[in-house]
Amino acid sequence: MSVAELACSYAALILYDDGIAVTAEKIAALVKAGGLTVESYWPSLFAKLCEKRNIEDLVMNVGSGGGGSAAVAVSAPAGGAASGSATAAAPVVEEKKEEPKEESDDDMGFSLFD
Repeated sequence: MSVAELACSYAALILYDDGIAVTAEKIAALVKAGGLTVESYWPSLFAKLCEKRNIEDLVMNVGSGGGGSAAVAVSAPAGGAASGSATAAAPVVEEKKEEPKEESDDDMGFSLFD
């Protein structure tokens, strides 16, 4: 994220938090008061975003992320198997994450209550 994007994001959040209407002029004024200079299109882009979206929803859903990855289904080719051999779908192999071993204080030669 560029400095201009961050400055406009923070300015829009400040305006929203104070209950002030988020406009391009007010975003530009806050950015200028912060001692930064941004291209003139950044404040207008963020103002248009704030008009179309509810900022509270954007803030509250920031950690929700996108959808999970979908499993890929392997299908047999259409039209039958070639040369009399049947093709089987490859089994889906799940990768198991190896959990890190927890280190205990006893292994280090001291504990919390020594």
